[in-house]
Amino acid sequence: MVKFLDKARIRVISGHGGNGMVAWRREKYVDKGGPAGGDGGRGGDIYFVADENMSTLLDFKIKSVYKAKSGENGGIKGMHGAGAKDLYIRIPLGTLVKDTKTGNIIADFTENEQKVLIAKGGRGGRGNARFATAQKKAPQFCEPGEPGIERVLELELKLIADVGLLGMPNAGKSTFISAVSSAKPKIADYPFTTLVPNLGVVQKSDGGSYVIADIPGLIEGASDGAGLGHEFLRHVERCRFLVHIVDITAENPIENYKIINNELKKHSEHLSNLYQILVLNKIDSVQKEDLEKYLEEFRQLLGDNICLYPISAVTRDGIKELLHFIDSKVDEIPKPVFDIQIEEDSGAYNNDDSAFEINKIAKDAFVIEGGKINRLAKVTDSRNTEQVIRFQNILKGMGVFEELKKYGLKNGDTIIVGALELAYYDDEFWGEE
Repeated sequence: MVKFLDKARIRVISGHGGNGMVAWRREKYVDKGGPAGGDGGRGGDIYFVADENMSTLLDFKIKSVYKAKSGENGGIKGMHGAGAKDLYIRIPLGTLVKDTKTGNIIADFTENEQKVLIAKGGRGGRGNARFATAQKKAPQFCEPGEPGIERVLELELKLIADVGLLGMPNAGKSTFISAVSSAKPKIADYPFTTLVPNLGVVQKSDGGSYVIADIPGLIEGASDGAGLGHEFLRHVERCRFLVHIVDITAENPIENYKIINNELKKHSEHLSNLYQILVLNKIDSVQKEDLEKYLEEFRQLLGDNICLYPISAVTRDGIKELLHFIDSKVDEIPKPVFDIQIEEDSGAYNNDDSAFEINKIAKDAFVIEGGKINRLAKVTDSRNTEQVIRFQNILKGMGVFEELKKYGLKNGDTIIVGALELAYYDDEFWGEE
C-alpha cells in the first residue's frame, strides 16, 4: 500500500555555469596568436512536470534536495564547455507550489504533463577570447560561471477528482466507493476507518469514466481542526460536485447532515455552494416506515432543491439509479475554474534581473543587493583588477552610482556588494571628463 502524503517541503538548486578559460593560440609560424579561451557551458535548469499517475508526495519525503548538474568549463583553442542536462521532477497532478521565502504561489499543476521552469541554471562564464578588442588585444581574465539558483519550495497536493464523497465517520463512504469502483479502502464498523483520501475510477455506461474521491470523515469543528476531515477539505475543492452520504441508522441523521454542511461553509464559500446529491445510506437496516419518515423530513427541510437517493451500499439497492444520475451530472457540471494569483515570472528567478536595493549601514558605507548585481559580484574575482573595473562599469551603466548619490554618496565611501568592498571615487576625482 502506498502511503498518502499531501504536503512536503523541498530544496531545489539549479546547475552552476561552467567557468570561462584564459588561453592563448600557440601555433607554429603564427606570431602573437591572441586569446583563445572558450566559454563555460550553462548550468542545468530545473522543471516540474505534472504526472496523473502519481497520487502522493511521498517521494519528496524520502528525497528533499534536488540539484541539477553544472556546466563544463571552457577549454583551450576556443572550445566551449558543454551545457548541463536539465533536471525534470515529476509531481502529482493537482499540486500547488509555493515559494517559502516570498509566500507566493509559483505554479498550479492542473493539466497532465504540464511543465513549469522552477529554477534557471547559471550562465556559463565567458573566456578571454570574448573580451578582446582593438584597444585590448590580450585580455588576461575570463568570467567564472554564474551560480545556480536555490529555492525552498512548499508542495501542497489537492486531489483532482470529479466527485467528492462527504459524510460523518461510519456513514458508509468507503463501502460505497468500493461498490462502484475498483478502489479497495479499509472498511470496519468503527469511526475514522479511513485515514487518507481514496480515489476510485467509475466506468460510465457510455464507455467514459470519472474519478470519485472518498474524503475521511468530518465531524463538528472540523474546519477549526477537530477530527481528521479538516486536513483533507482542500481535496474536495476541485470537484465538480459532492455526494453527501448520510447514515440513516444514526441517532439524528438530519443533524449530522447540517453539521457537515456547516463545516463546508466555514471552510470556504466555494465548498458550501457546490452542488450536492444527498444519499441516505443503510436502508437495509431500518424499517420502511422509519425510512419514509426521514425522506419526508429531508424533503421538508430542503424543499425543491433536494436531490435525494436512498441506497444500501452493502446490498447495492438503489446504486444503479444513483450512478445513472451521477453520470449525467458529471457530463452536465463543468470542472471548477480557480483564479489563482501566480507570481509573474515566478517559475524561475530571472538571472538578468536588474532591480536593486540600497541600504546605508554607516555614514560612509552602503550595501547594495539585487538579483543581477549579487550574481555578478559572486563571479567577480577581487584579485583581478580588470574584472573589478568591469564590474564597476556595469554598476555605472545600471545607474547604481546615480542612485547612491541620492543617499549621500561621496568620494572615499565604501560600497559593499556581496563579498566585494569597493571604494568609490567619481570621474572628476581622477581628472576624467
